[in-house]
Amino acid sequence: MMLSLYRGATVLAAPFIQYYLNKRKAEGKEDAARFSERLGQSSRPRPNGTLIWMHAASVGESLSLLPLIDKLLADLANMQILVTTGTTTSAKLMGDRLPTRAFHQYIPVDRLSYVRRFLDHWRPDLTLWAESEFWPNLITETHDRQIPMMLINGRISPKAFSGWQKAQRLIARLLRCFDLCLGQSDEDVERLLRLGAKSSKCVGNLKFAVPALPVVEADLAELQSKLSDRPRWLTASTHPGEESIVAQVHRDLRSTHAGLLTIIVPRHPARGSEIAQALRDQGLTVAIRSRNESLAAGTDIYIADTMGEMGLFFRLADIVFMGKSLVPLGGQNPLEAFRLNCAVIHGPHMMNFQWMSEEMARMDCAVTVQDQASLAAAANELLIDPGRCRAMADNGTAFVESQAQVVDLIADEVKAVLAKHKTKALSDAAA
Repeated sequence: MMLSLYRGATVLAAPFIQYYLNKRKAEGKEDAARFSERLGQSSRPRPNGTLIWMHAASVGESLSLLPLIDKLLADLANMQILVTTGTTTSAKLMGDRLPTRAFHQYIPVDRLSYVRRFLDHWRPDLTLWAESEFWPNLITETHDRQIPMMLINGRISPKAFSGWQKAQRLIARLLRCFDLCLGQSDEDVERLLRLGAKSSKCVGNLKFAVPALPVVEADLAELQSKLSDRPRWLTASTHPGEESIVAQVHRDLRSTHAGLLTIIVPRHPARGSEIAQALRDQGLTVAIRSRNESLAAGTDIYIADTMGEMGLFFRLADIVFMGKSLVPLGGQNPLEAFRLNCAVIHGPHMMNFQWMSEEMARMDCAVTVQDQASLAAAANELLIDPGRCRAMADNGTAFVESQAQVVDLIADEVKAVLAKHKTKALSDAAA
């Protein structure tokens, strides 16, 4: 019933969907040059041979697919891979980093006419959905065409689990479309099964295989030269409410750590000027990277409000506070920081990374703080004790390497499902 209502709503709402998409395009939130892809119109022909379609919501999910893409292309010589995402940022990233025999298209908006146009053109042999973005028309229409599907790196947060329980029949209908659901953790597997998945297991988390973030070496050398031996710490992917806490922590620490620099990388770079003004109003000296403002000896706060430079700042600071965790929003993925040898601090709100945060505590590679005072104490301890900082970073490296085989294990599952359906297709054709 809910699926029928959803499908009916996407048909009746066609004028509103078109208006909404046009508005997003006018605001620069859609790619004007490739806008037709959002309507299911493809910009290139379907390649010959086996085609795997992978869908990831945005940047983080698409990055986690890259090692798996490399592995599958290496193992299956006659295969090509179509990657879909929904954001302009992820499209640019995929355009820059996808290997030969892999290519990007925008995911069509989940309206039946767009979905059918997309599937009529691409006719994938296997579809892989990453993490937790479930589009009902895309999933059910793909399944109805007898195209096998897998959920990989599936993640069902406690909040999402609670929400889906209120729409149990719909999520069960969607999950039953997947031949296999691979969860990020045993907890995700349990939730997927309780919500209706017919087969689910955990072989690891693909995010552990994402390579270290890139850096422009000249930029790193320039900043290292400017900062010299200044004590510093990084607050990464901060959200509203956290920057004011970080500013107060800076005040608490600078009397003990002369010349302290606090680097803030907001999760949404467009907030950079707003954050800077709020901190300047509090009497702090602030420089904004996107405006090329000078990073002087007296700068208190450096706002790194640029895109694609997180790898630079993880390399610049040994101590990292991961944002979205002092506010009740679920936390941020710390693995990129661990991969670049950082000691990690995070707040109590890590609901989106529950298993990971428990393992980090067990392996002593992260410190959990509750508020401003405990954040100041944790940062102070690590600034005072470089040995403790290095030990935590080493433990973080070990944590990342604990799932070194995840790409091979997931690739094996993908190849098994693909082989099973190819064998069935040959059998059906011979019958």
